[in-house]
Amino acid sequence: MSHINVTINGRQYRMACEEGQEARLLRLAESLEARVETLRGKFGEIGDARLTVMAALTVCDELLDADQRIRGLEEELDTLRDVRVAALDRAKATQNAVANALNAAADRIERTTQVLNRTIGGGVAIG
Repeated sequence: MSHINVTINGRQYRMACEEGQEARLLRLAESLEARVETLRGKFGEIGDARLTVMAALTVCDELLDADQRIRGLEEELDTLRDVRVAALDRAKATQNAVANALNAAADRIERTTQVLNRTIGGGVAIG
């Protein structure tokens, strides 16, 4: 377990984190500090606790919006996967229909050739 010091709203906090997560925790703290400073610029000195709570609510609001967007994108992805599967099924069905039609045409050509060979070929094979 690692420990680092972060500054949020002008106060130092010693935080624990997993090994290798120090830089991420520092970025998170810097992001929260930037939000506090932005709110302080908008509303002035309205109290440390209130600024911190407002910054946390701002983060939660963005997180909620992101979660809703992710859910929407996941639903869209599921729909696109379903459309893809249906398109593949239609393509396979079309391919089978074309193959069957070609086989049927080849059979008809073969039968016609046999009939022609019998009737007008006089023993000479056509084709």
